[in-house]
Amino acid sequence: MNRFVTAERALRTAAPHELLDAVRRVLAEQYAARAAELLMADYGLTVLQAVSPLPHSPEPLPVHGSTPGRAFGAQEPLVEPDRDGLVRVHLPVTVRGDRLGVLSVTLPDDELAQSGLAELSEIAEVLGHEIVVAERDTDLYLQARRKDRLTLAAEMQWQLLPGCSCTHAEYELGAQLEPAYAIFGDNFDWSVTADHLMLYVTNGMGEGIEAALLTNLAINALRNARRAGLSLADQAALADQAVYAHYRGRSYLSVLMFDFELATGRVRVVDAGSPQMLRLRGGTVERIAFEAQLPLGMFEETDYVTQEFQVEPGDRLVFVSDGVYAVADPQGEAYGDVALARAIQSTRLLPAAEVPRAILRELTGHRGRPVPDDDALVVCLDWHGR
Repeated sequence: MNRFVTAERALRTAAPHELLDAVRRVLAEQYAARAAELLMADYGLTVLQAVSPLPHSPEPLPVHGSTPGRAFGAQEPLVEPDRDGLVRVHLPVTVRGDRLGVLSVTLPDDELAQSGLAELSEIAEVLGHEIVVAERDTDLYLQARRKDRLTLAAEMQWQLLPGCSCTHAEYELGAQLEPAYAIFGDNFDWSVTADHLMLYVTNGMGEGIEAALLTNLAINALRNARRAGLSLADQAALADQAVYAHYRGRSYLSVLMFDFELATGRVRVVDAGSPQMLRLRGGTVERIAFEAQLPLGMFEETDYVTQEFQVEPGDRLVFVSDGVYAVADPQGEAYGDVALARAIQSTRLLPAAEVPRAILRELTGHRGRPVPDDDALVVCLDWHGR
């Protein structure tokens, strides 16, 4: 383990933009590695792109159809033979379930047998944690995540998100937005404590910068209220007042708000608009309807009330915006509950982090064209319970 401690110290003390140089150096010195490459998943979760100074970016690798992509999707290290007694080890770079990319290391086969995959996987995990910290001070890793240029509205929205997936003893979460490089209004947020998971699924009105500004105001108002220790209903009321004070009812925001009690599975919910929830339980998919209340900011000083329902171990909850269930095919037929239930059934064996992307792929087939007219948001929650 002395080698691992040396590797960990090298990453912890490296400058934010020099993490890849540090991991290459320590892997070469301590593990006889011949090469190391860091591949970051793009915003659309379709390709893996090497971290390198712009504009010198190598050709990206597809997530579906490449060995590093298989390691990324399975979240397991994969080994493939290279030339002259060398092997390439592809190690997922993941932080608390949030999948960032893959570290690909070329080293002698006998060195792999000596060090084992576990030690190399731990180095990849430390690298992931350091990337998250380094992104406060450098754009290098964020630049590697984009295969196309983000619109300004999309830039604002991605910076607002907590991540695209996370895992906890009681649950697994995965989420994805489309179009990844041109989103403007839809959003999700979550926060966990020792006893509670709070989850928010929002569907903002409007387009472009105006929609992004509205969502930023509402999400930060909700966070401000949550961090002050307010209840779910009071969070909604405070955010409602903040949005109305600025827009005076001209713009408003739909949101589904959840407070999951981790120990019991009891859930409090405020339904303030159009996002919907479907539940897969025991092989059956059904839409769970709540008492609809006014969107945030539509009128002055709206009062909100919470409802309750129960989740059970093994439940899968899928949350979608109207850019999913209301999308029409070329003949004008909406996607709707039937198609959504079919998509949820067909993805039931995938982990929660993979489900949103898979459902959005099926939605593209229904729509009949690659570019959507509206934001589409899918969030998947697998409940394990205590």
